[in-house]
Amino acid sequence: MTKLSDYLRVSEAAEYLGISPNTLRNWERAGKIEAHRNPVNSYRLFKKEELDALLKQVQEPDEPKDNRPRKSK
Repeated sequence: MTKLSDYLRVSEAAEYLGISPNTLRNWERAGKIEAHRNPVNSYRLFKKEELDALLKQVQEPDEPKDNRPRKSK
């Protein structure tokens, strides 16, 4: 059973991620993160473990960057 305490509201989740609430709403619309709806008032709620997964994904790039100097033209 999922508890309401496992979720954060938009402003709380945005602060948790270090972004603005509007950025979080845009990410939800773009499909980068899923918003769950409160059954009583339909507010957006974000699951803490999904926020943690998003942070981990951002902090750990998939491939190492190429550090070779670029040739100038």
